[in-house]
Amino acid sequence: MPDDAPPPHIRSDDPASFAASVLRDRHPAIVARILADLPLPAAARDGLARLLQDPTVTPLPRDAHDHEDWDRWGEPYFGQSMFDVPFLWAENYFYRRLLYATGYHEPGPWRGIDPFGPQKAADLPGEDELRAVQESGDALLHLPEGEQASALVAAALWGNRADLGFRLAHGIAEAHADLVADDTGLLWKCLAGGGTVCVVADNAGRELLPDLVLIDFLLRAGRVKRVELHVKPAPYFVSDALTADVLAELRRFPADSAIGRRLWAALRAGTLELVTDPFYCAPLEFPQMPAGLAARFGAATLTVLKGDLNYRRLVGDRSWAPETSFAEVTGYFPGPVAALRTVKSDVVVGLAAGVEEQLPASWRTSGAFAMVQVRV
Repeated sequence: MPDDAPPPHIRSDDPASFAASVLRDRHPAIVARILADLPLPAAARDGLARLLQDPTVTPLPRDAHDHEDWDRWGEPYFGQSMFDVPFLWAENYFYRRLLYATGYHEPGPWRGIDPFGPQKAADLPGEDELRAVQESGDALLHLPEGEQASALVAAALWGNRADLGFRLAHGIAEAHADLVADDTGLLWKCLAGGGTVCVVADNAGRELLPDLVLIDFLLRAGRVKRVELHVKPAPYFVSDALTADVLAELRRFPADSAIGRRLWAALRAGTLELVTDPFYCAPLEFPQMPAGLAARFGAATLTVLKGDLNYRRLVGDRSWAPETSFAEVTGYFPGPVAALRTVKSDVVVGLAAGVEEQLPASWRTSGAFAMVQVRV
């Protein structure tokens, strides 16, 4: 982090802010979708209703397996409204309370049932899409190296919105038109060291698909020897990828898909390893990561953090000036790090001077712009 005191954490106490709209509007919509998708018992429905009706931060019930951790994390905020505590913390707290209400961790018939499962299943790619992915993955090997990098990074950035760059030319053009920070060249140089690369996943479904294609390409082309794909240990932030989501996606590949076969084989051989840690479902930022996770990142040739939530945890969910140095803010990270992020929240660092003045007022929360940032 920079030597000067960092700016304050983003909060939700301004009713006109994006953060307030998430707590006020998005969270009730998330609960409504769960209630429509799952025949939850009355106790679960009542628990979800209470979560929406009372925004007060309170300790987790004593039968929650992790209540002691949440007591420690929440002690400064108990008795306050979720709108008055740091936004990132409030979002994490909401999802933990949601999992308690639906019985995900507790003994009973709903234990281990992903409340977002139906939404994730609806976003799984179909067979025709996966065949197109196979064809495009094969075509990548015949492109010049620079075009390979552009296509794969564009796909990983935009997920289904850019048609993955699986319609390669369209994906590349769209991604570069809307990149507000672009370290793609440096990223590709880092992805040629032959060591281990950690990929910290974001969403399941169609947004996970280009991550798997990128991993397959890096291993097949010999650009890395090994990949760790980090996923959440429990459902979080609706669409976040779990081990079960990765396996569900791999099972969707047609039997004759070379990509699917190679990825299964890589998992068995250990050249692709699925990794998770309780940290990924905690209301913490990466400077607070546990020693074991820091050791993994420190030993990696590069850590690639996907998505908006990981970005907020990496740089700190704070009101940074947009020209704040990405390298300085991430200087604490134990190894080289890259962020691939579609911008969907207020926090931004690493912009060149004058860039923001050229963008629309709502650019930070529109999902229409992206960033590729690398610190070696």
